[in-house]
Amino acid sequence: MGAAAASTSHFAFHPVVLGGQHHVDDVRGCGAGLGQRRPLPYAVLGIALWVAVLKSGVHATIAGVVLAMTIPATARLDLQGFIARAQGILDEMREPVEADDLPEEHTVSAHELEQLCERVESPLQRLEHMLQPWVAFFIMPIFALANAGVALGGSGAGALLNPVALGVALGLVGGKLVGVLGFSWLAVKTGVAQLPSGVTWRHIFGASWLCGIGFTMSLFIANLAFDAALLDTAKIGILAASLVAGIVGFAVLRALPPSPTVPEGNS
Repeated sequence: MGAAAASTSHFAFHPVVLGGQHHVDDVRGCGAGLGQRRPLPYAVLGIALWVAVLKSGVHATIAGVVLAMTIPATARLDLQGFIARAQGILDEMREPVEADDLPEEHTVSAHELEQLCERVESPLQRLEHMLQPWVAFFIMPIFALANAGVALGGSGAGALLNPVALGVALGLVGGKLVGVLGFSWLAVKTGVAQLPSGVTWRHIFGASWLCGIGFTMSLFIANLAFDAALLDTAKIGILAASLVAGIVGFAVLRALPPSPTVPEGNS
């Protein structure tokens, strides 16, 4: 709540642009209602929505949340239907051919198979798959490099002991450890979930430490919650906590014996 309150104080809302944002959202919602399945229209309207939200004074990341809620998340073809129809096409393509080049009838079959692959995947899944390399290898590193700069100077150790840095570090390491490990234990004890085969509580303990690695989202929240005077201090807490969480989590999981190999066909 504090981060949200701090963030709203930094923006001046523009009612005209907010109205434009609602019109873009209505058009995009109509596209979903009419069964539009191609990702391109959602991408184009999503960019327009992002610009409108940015210019309105609301943080532009809200546009991504709204956009994701309007893109169809269901496929036109279920898995069993896909398997049956794809198997029929593959059986036809197994017939021996004399020429080295792909015959015309097999070209048609390959095109039908491609269309089946598109229909078994929802537009939301296709967009996610399409954007994943760009997000992982371009957008996230650029975001991290642009937001993680900290001028330590000669006060690095002192800043690390600052209450803000300590609070951020303890929130990341201690909060994730207690939250992930505690709620996993609670879910197992109440019968809501069970540990996967080969996974022990030591695995969950090590993974809980790794969850304390906070970078992009932690920096994003820190930028919203703290002013310039405290932002560098909060970043030092984030970097220190991520370093400790990564080292301890790696050490815990590294010390575990390897899981037994599951025989093929019994997985």
